[in-house]
Amino acid sequence: MTHQTSVMRLCISCRKTYDRKNLLKITKDHNQGIMFQKGMGRSAYICKSKKCYLDSKIKKKLQKALKTYLEPEFIDFFEKEIASYNEYPNK
Repeated sequence: MTHQTSVMRLCISCRKTYDRKNLLKITKDHNQGIMFQKGMGRSAYICKSKKCYLDSKIKKKLQKALKTYLEPEFIDFFEKEIASYNEYPNK
């Protein structure tokens, strides 16, 4: 009997555990820099709750989780990426 287990990850904002499929993944890829939903390397996850992705400290939390400095351009890109996230209802 094969049993598919879901991969659980922690939201860096609310610190709750969710199935990885339900989180936004931000990865510091070794070759390609910061990426959304793909890439290999150190990753941080944010749940789809508006409270979390609009958290005023999210930039600081991301920098700590990814152990890197995030350029202002990245934050602009992140905010645009998050805006498209609003299609999802709040949890």
